[in-house]
Amino acid sequence: MGVKKISDLIKGEPIELSDLSRKRLAIDAYNILYQFLASIRGMDGSLLKNIDGMVTSHLSGLLYRNARLLQHGIKLVYVFDGKPSELKKEEIRRRVKLKEKARKELEEARERGDMERVRTVAQRTVSLTEDMLKDAKHLLKLMGIPYIEAPQEGEAQAAYLAQNRKVWGVASQDFDSLLFGAPILIRNLTLSGRRKLPRTNRYITVNVEIYRRENLLKELNLTPDQLIDMAILIGTDFNPDGVKGVGPKTAYKYIQQYGSIEKVLENVNIKLEADYEEIREVFRKPVITEDYNLSFGEIDIEGIVEFLCEQRGFDEARVRNVLSKTKEEQRSILQQRRLDSFFS
Repeated sequence: MGVKKISDLIKGEPIELSDLSRKRLAIDAYNILYQFLASIRGMDGSLLKNIDGMVTSHLSGLLYRNARLLQHGIKLVYVFDGKPSELKKEEIRRRVKLKEKARKELEEARERGDMERVRTVAQRTVSLTEDMLKDAKHLLKLMGIPYIEAPQEGEAQAAYLAQNRKVWGVASQDFDSLLFGAPILIRNLTLSGRRKLPRTNRYITVNVEIYRRENLLKELNLTPDQLIDMAILIGTDFNPDGVKGVGPKTAYKYIQQYGSIEKVLENVNIKLEADYEEIREVFRKPVITEDYNLSFGEIDIEGIVEFLCEQRGFDEARVRNVLSKTKEEQRSILQQRRLDSFFS
């Protein structure tokens, strides 16, 4: 979920997928997989499954949406979360309660026959299983896309890669990577396009957006530490409740006026029930690993067909078509790169 409502304060700039060509992006794997599970569903709101009842929504997202990105010459690196920090326990408990509530609401909507509500609420009941993760990693390997197992927070590891220029930026719907120090955040990477608003007949266009940390800090006139302090007042995954009655604009005003959480607490009658110093350290000095391999491979068409079509029930003609097109586009981009290098 990440930093709550910080988007009220910061705005990204629209960017075309073609502008990301030949760039490496570290993808927050859990964030994107949950996105696929929430959005790729049947008309009744149920997850896509094969004849054996195995969930395939996430695999469909990984195949077709990653293929689209690869066709634009974007190099992807997926980063998976590791063991959650002890500070995240409260947020995990909160998510479990919300899912339980959503499941009850889902059953009630089904009993009423309110299928529009069913489709909306079903998205909030999503859970990632070990089998889903195993399948996702297997498909990534077959597509030649490297992935990293982070020791803790995936966005922290992704931000570390970006800080050290192993990748150009981080792709996620959450803003945490900016707090962890990522210089560039890309949002809506796999969501761009025309989208229907829930419970309405209205459609909106979702654009890929870029956020540059340096520009953000200048616009807000904040230091990196002050950005973290502001986020803690609003609420993060490590203190989900933040400060009661303090939203993004108020938190921003307090940090601008007083400079730090300590000074805010000295001068304003508010209560922060969290170890903010420990949370700061999570963002300042996150647990990361140097044990990773960013080697990109060739798309294994036959391996993917055997896995997705023979084992998971995907349509073979459609799978072969998208993979062949992807390989052709990649080959064309590689040839153009060699030409550019030759004439430069």
